[in-house]
Amino acid sequence: MLGDCPIHPVLLATDLDAAREFYHARLGLSILVERPDEAIEFACGGGTKLAVTKSTTGTADSQSQAGWIVPDLEATLAELRSRGVKIEEYDLPGFKTEDGIADFGFARMAFIVDPGGNALAIIQDRA
Repeated sequence: MLGDCPIHPVLLATDLDAAREFYHARLGLSILVERPDEAIEFACGGGTKLAVTKSTTGTADSQSQAGWIVPDLEATLAELRSRGVKIEEYDLPGFKTEDGIADFGFARMAFIVDPGGNALAIIQDRA
C-alpha cells in the first residue's frame, strides 16, 4: 500500500527566510507553495516535494532527515559548493569522509546541513 505511494518529507525550521534562501537560492529547488509564518513546499524530482515548516524548537536530531539520489555525486557537490553550500566532513570511528564523500559500499554519500540543523544526504547508489 504505502510502498506504491510517493513520500513527502517534512523538515522543521525556526527561520523560514533562512530556509527559503538555502533550499531555493542555494540548492535550486523551485517553490511550489509558500505560506508565510507556516511552511514552504519545494519541488523535487519525480513529482516529489519537500516541505519545511515553521517550528519554535527546530530539529533535535543530528541524523539525516532526507536525501536526494543523484547520478553524479562529484558534479552535484561541485555545483552545490559553487552556490556556497558547505559539504560536511566527518572523521568518526567507522564513518569518514574524503573531500566530503563517505563510501558505504552500497552507495557513496555526502551530507549538508540546512539553517535549521536538518542533516541532508546526497546519495549516489552503486550500480
